[in-house]
Amino acid sequence: MRTQGGFLISRIKQLGGRVFERILEREGVVEFTGPQGRILYVLWQEDMLPAAEVARRTSLANATLTSMLDRMEAAGLLERVPDRQDRRRVRVHLTEKARQLRERYDAVSERMNDIYYRDFSEQEVLAFEGYLTRVLDNLKEEENHEQNQPRRHQ
Repeated sequence: MRTQGGFLISRIKQLGGRVFERILEREGVVEFTGPQGRILYVLWQEDMLPAAEVARRTSLANATLTSMLDRMEAAGLLERVPDRQDRRRVRVHLTEKARQLRERYDAVSERMNDIYYRDFSEQEVLAFEGYLTRVLDNLKEEENHEQNQPRRHQ
């Protein structure tokens, strides 16, 4: 059986990102980009997370996250503060400016959900998201397995 799940997910991510960016622009949300919105979304759920946890929850590589945090800090959306218990760790804290953007972001996200799930029944949405969660769990399990394997030298 030939499948296209990974290819379709990749295309959905790329096209969805472009549509999301256009909706942000049309709604006048210019303070952050779509990918930066993923970071904000995580922090709106739970502020003051360690940077490593933000990377984990957004699935961003540490180098990518660091450069995005730099730009977001320069834009006044967040600040990095030393962890009180462990000075080696940095926590990411939302500014008031970022908090005030949440309502506008939520409206854009709601519009995206309307687009994603147009003509889906509630049962179809729940089933689809359940399947996606299973795929994600499979990938996480594989990543953990791969990280625990010794590297082969060539």
